[in-house]
Amino acid sequence: MSQHRSLKASGTVGAKRSVLKRFERIKLLKARGKWKKGMGYLGLPKTEPEA
Repeated sequence: MSQHRSLKASGTVGAKRSVLKRFERIKLLKARGKWKKGMGYLGLPKTEPEA
């Protein structure tokens, strides 16, 4: 039985993700200077990934 083409990992090796994980969003906010000391990690603002 063959594997469905959407489940194969070979095409996703270099793909750009449009959704960031929480730690990636915090890192990006810190780099942009929008992270304030004492901010909670829940309810973070939406962030666009780096191009």
